[in-house]
Amino acid sequence: MPDVIRLILDDHETFRSRFARLAELRDDPQAAAELWRELSAHLEVHASAEEEHFYPALLQNVEGSEDETKDAINDHDEIRDGIRRSAAAEAGSDEWWAGIQDAREANDEHLAEEERDDIPDFLRAASVELRQELGERFERFVGEHPGARGLSGEDKDPDRYVAEHG
Repeated sequence: MPDVIRLILDDHETFRSRFARLAELRDDPQAAAELWRELSAHLEVHASAEEEHFYPALLQNVEGSEDETKDAINDHDEIRDGIRRSAAAEAGSDEWWAGIQDAREANDEHLAEEERDDIPDFLRAASVELRQELGERFERFVGEHPGARGLSGEDKDPDRYVAEHG
């Protein structure tokens, strides 16, 4: 059975490798645009799956995780800002690459904080059974939203999110 932490960490590695590959495609805007379409959709599905399953469980199982959760939701919003910035520009243009860079920097910060703070806290508090149950839900969510289909990509207010899920 899938462990939600393993699924999240696997996505993190995928994000790192795809951003690195994207940087190699600077002189091939068509290939870069195709990879970015896939990567930006994956980023949205991952963020939405975390917001639907992981962060509510973190809030419910880890005392004092409100600030970590608010920070994570804000990071997701910053990633979305970069995605929207690139979507508003012509593929391959300086503005398009700037949006991708914004998303990458926000994502790099998010992954580091999640791996350093949120995941270790959750591992200490959550049973294997809970992690596997969340892993099943996470996988199902991802399968229900191929290419980010059905997801709004809208920002979430971190304070409201914590109030609703805490």
